Amino acid sequence: MSKKCILNEQLLEITIQRMCYQIIENHGDFSDSVLIGLQPKGIFFAAKIKEVLEELTSCTIPLGYLDTTFHRDDFRRRDTPVEASSTNIPFTIEGKKVIVIDDVLFTGRSVRAALDAMITFGRPEKVELVILIDRKYTRDLPIEGNYIGKQIDSLLSQKVEVTWKINKAEQDAVWLVTQ
Repeated sequence: MSKKCILNEQLLEITIQRMCYQIIENHGDFSDSVLIGLQPKGIFFAAKIKEVLEELTSCTIPLGYLDTTFHRDDFRRRDTPVEASSTNIPFTIEGKKVIVIDDVLFTGRSVRAALDAMITFGRPEKVELVILIDRKYTRDLPIEGNYIGKQIDSLLSQKVEVTWKINKAEQDAVWLVTQ
């Protein structure tokens, strides 16, 4: 197994800053906008985006966490039962601009499931997608991010691993792992 660093801590910080400035350009004071991080791994990236956005704008931006496990189309096709994460969206998304945040866009199935799951919390005015790493040639569904940190070419046998200090990692970084 080999591991190659795609974004080290410094480049990751610069990438997140750039993405936040792009989001600010489109959302202004965030009065009608909310953030939703996708469970399980997108929540760490979502927390970081929220932190940087609030630091740059001095606005308070609602953040929720959404689990899509039971909305996935491959839920029953797995050999072992999937353990669901918790959903915590303490606000309505009715009429809001929803910014969905995930760390890696692979096949697009998680995002499709998130769109289905979000309807439980209201009908948004608009939905945008923030993705840290876009594995651009692996899509099964026609889904793409509005804000993308980095696009990479990768093989199906490779895995993208995002590590965060807040999740007990040594450093904030993005790795391409070859099995």
